[in-house]
Amino acid sequence: MSAYPGQEGLRDPLKVAHGLGASRSGVRPWWLQRVTAVALVPLSIWFLFLMGGVLQADYPTVLETIAQPVHAIFLIAFVVCLFWHGALGLQVIIEDYVHTRWLETTLQIALRFGALLGALAGVMAVLAVWLTGASYY
Repeated sequence: MSAYPGQEGLRDPLKVAHGLGASRSGVRPWWLQRVTAVALVPLSIWFLFLMGGVLQADYPTVLETIAQPVHAIFLIAFVVCLFWHGALGLQVIIEDYVHTRWLETTLQIALRFGALLGALAGVMAVLAVWLTGASYY
């Protein structure tokens, strides 16, 4: 009879669990969330200053401002980091608090699809303004 229920032989539980669990899979998303958080600090400050500068401007002026290459690139970086950071945070919440396997899997798929769709929509909106921006008016 085994010293550990459900295991044959006298294998150490650490030997059985080697390579499994959070110790092998949780470091990369944790670091990615920290990196995106650090990237979002200056991007958010820049975004607030940009929006403050165009707060009272008319629509063509806002388009011209966003169509400038520096602003367009920073907006794309901001949108990508924002959705990536949000998806990583929501992924951890789903993993920690949803205990039904099928519901967890469904929510993870919906989360990734929604984050990807939102990021693509944001990037495409910025690209549309950047590439055609000031020529609208």
